[in-house]
Amino acid sequence: MPPESTPGPGTPRDTGSPDRRRRTRRRRADRTVRRRALRAMAWTAAGIVVLGGTGAGYLYAKLNGNLTTVDLDRLLGGMRPEKTDNGSQNILLLGSDSRSGENRKLGGGPSGGGARSDTAMIVHLYKGHRKAAVVSIPRDTLVNRPACTDAKGTVHPAARHVMFNESYATGGAACAVRTVEALTGVRMDHYLEVDFSGFRRIVDDLGGVRVRTTEAIRDPGSHLDLDAGTHTLDGRQALGLVRTRHGVGDGSDLGRIQLQQAFLRALIDRIGQLGVFDNPTKLYRLADTATRSVTTDSGLGSVDSLISFAGGLKGISSSRTTMITMPVQYAAGNANRVVVDEAKARQVWQALREDRPVPGTATEGTAAGEAKGVLNGARAR
Repeated sequence: MPPESTPGPGTPRDTGSPDRRRRTRRRRADRTVRRRALRAMAWTAAGIVVLGGTGAGYLYAKLNGNLTTVDLDRLLGGMRPEKTDNGSQNILLLGSDSRSGENRKLGGGPSGGGARSDTAMIVHLYKGHRKAAVVSIPRDTLVNRPACTDAKGTVHPAARHVMFNESYATGGAACAVRTVEALTGVRMDHYLEVDFSGFRRIVDDLGGVRVRTTEAIRDPGSHLDLDAGTHTLDGRQALGLVRTRHGVGDGSDLGRIQLQQAFLRALIDRIGQLGVFDNPTKLYRLADTATRSVTTDSGLGSVDSLISFAGGLKGISSSRTTMITMPVQYAAGNANRVVVDEAKARQVWQALREDRPVPGTATEGTAAGEAKGVLNGARAR
């Protein structure tokens, strides 16, 4: 019989004892729970600091109060293309060159505080939201603008052979959406608009966006002066890049679209690399900037809706995004204007309606600028 001071097998002090193993597992579980609780407390404390100690209700109300929305369903009525029921979504993304508020300091653009759609893109999210197609619409495209009603209830008669960006200048978001839907036969499920100052703030809050230029870009009109090489652009530089026409290529709107698309690729990758959902302070700052910087349709006009929408985009990277320009040809007698290549454009719109990839034949032989390859997105630091 073993001495009394020596525990025998099966006693609680034996390391192989079931009781000892259960106690060890409980202690480990308790430590895990404590760590989780401390982590939760840390995030809660960070949230309180971010909110100034006023609680989540204040944050929610503040972000909701930042949003500007437009009720497109009311303004556009029933004369619209049918909604598709295949799981895809189409969003009209506009960059406006308003000169009101902060935008006055940025130079150029329309006088008198007016606004035009300086950038227009149809973003098609394929079923499952794992990939996307972006179709840029040149602002210098000659189109037939349908009659439309603006946000103040003013009815604007139809106009023929006017520049595409005249639609927004005439009647704002509702006229822009009406024109796009008439042009494409594709229903826009949502609308997002960002102005110059908002775009600049978003890029700054992201810590800049890293790109690589294959040649120098110099345009005093857009305050851009870049040597060939890799650059991390701040908001003002990024704005200059997506606005420039004369600093690179042939100075056309088509060339500028190529720069915009290349920058958008770099921006998508930058957002994906930041991990903002793991940092409540950074998340709040970006949410505050974004909600102050965009105008949306009423379907996206709440923080809940925007969070749900943004969450559905997390799986999309630049490598899963196809970018093209709406098929166009130069207008006869005016190299500064383009017209829709109807036969090829029909291939694009049919592909979007049917949630299929845009065929390569849709852009073969169409007009294009000469800025391709000048800008390449680079991985953010």
